[in-house]
Amino acid sequence: MNIVVNDEPKVVAARTLATLIGELGLADARIATAVDGAFVPASGRENLALTDGMKIEIVAPRQGG
Repeated sequence: MNIVVNDEPKVVAARTLATLIGELGLADARIATAVDGAFVPASGRENLALTDGMKIEIVAPRQGG
């Protein structure tokens, strides 16, 4: 499937947002996700089906001062 992750085109095997996160090696990371501009909470990732052309944003919180 062809999707865009953080503005980078990718071909992935994942069919849900949760499996995509695992496929990208981020399963244990604390991240925030959005699909086509809409925030997706961690509890909704397993049920969110991916389709060709979706735009996924994955960000990790940063600390600093």
